[in-house]
Amino acid sequence: MSKTDKVVSLYDNYIMKTYKRVPLCLEKAKGVKVWDIDGKEYLDFFPGWAVSGIGHCHPMVSDAVSKQAKKLMHVSNNYYSEAQAQLAEAIIKNSFPGKVFFANSGAEANEAAVKLARLYGHDKGRFEMITMTKSFHGRTLAMITATGQDKVKHGFEPLPVGFIHVPYRDIEAVKAAITDKTIAIMLEPVQCEGGINIPSVEYMKALRSICDEKDIVLIFDEVQTGMGRSGKIFAFKNFGVVPDVMTLAKALGGGLPIGACVAREKFQDVLTPGTHASTFGGSPIVCAAGLAVFAAIKKEKMIANANSMGAYLKKKLEVLKAKYNFIKEIRTMALIIGVELNIKGDSIYSECLKEGLLINCTQDTILRIMPPINVTRKEIDKAISILDKVFSKI
Repeated sequence: MSKTDKVVSLYDNYIMKTYKRVPLCLEKAKGVKVWDIDGKEYLDFFPGWAVSGIGHCHPMVSDAVSKQAKKLMHVSNNYYSEAQAQLAEAIIKNSFPGKVFFANSGAEANEAAVKLARLYGHDKGRFEMITMTKSFHGRTLAMITATGQDKVKHGFEPLPVGFIHVPYRDIEAVKAAITDKTIAIMLEPVQCEGGINIPSVEYMKALRSICDEKDIVLIFDEVQTGMGRSGKIFAFKNFGVVPDVMTLAKALGGGLPIGACVAREKFQDVLTPGTHASTFGGSPIVCAAGLAVFAAIKKEKMIANANSMGAYLKKKLEVLKAKYNFIKEIRTMALIIGVELNIKGDSIYSECLKEGLLINCTQDTILRIMPPINVTRKEIDKAISILDKVFSKI
């Protein structure tokens, strides 16, 4: 029995089957490369669902975590923590004036945003939220209700009330859905799990105008788009609009679990003592990691790299599109990349895995490619070579 088989056996015996796992057991990682427990090397172009956005085990993050772990790992939120205060300051200085609530995941950050909006609208009798079809906001009961995909809801009915779904990028559908009970509109500035769907600047500005006119809270879920991947530190900056609330997670922690709900000044004091909390939210160790992520992005000019390497990768993919007629469209925003096929993509994902390239397939026909934002040309060339080899077999 191989080392991988032994681990798989332990999972079969002791871990709930809540994921569709492939028989790959990763043991170590550095940058864009990962190695399985049997020593095989892979190029990771979908690092932990974009959690390792600046690469696996970035030395600045590892050093910060190590130093903090030797000093203090947890502080009750009844007290103060320097690292939490400093990370909140970094988020605000890079986004918009306001305040931050820290949690442990994107779903929790989105829960905080929903509770904030509900509390803001409570005395006005307003509680309904508009979200988008093909959206994804998390796995809690409220967040699967908010998510605009029926497949995540089956078996959990009855679901919480107050969420209305409309087609993404359809401003008239938004207008038609608004009632005197509407308190918030929540959307991803780029739908990632939904298939790399990118809205127009005009659509985003129209949403902002509607929310301003009707006193509706505009919430941007930047769980997967945040921290430089879109070519800006936060994706909303690509559209010339500022949300009222922004949620973050994934790449913010550099590999550690973190979530953040960021509210503009008008909404920063809606949540008060007793209305929301998180035992582990904003712990010193994850906040130290988050600070190191910001520092590394700035020091190594990773946002500029995300833009240049995103353009380079798109160019290489367009060459493959011209070569293979089953590639329908390439959709990109810096290093948020979707390759839409006119065939199912599961077999391509599996063949890439065998060849040492980790990517993702979403919505059955869309290859999702999101390498670390410090990826190099050499690494992109290798990934394209593997994709070309796999495509040539179809």
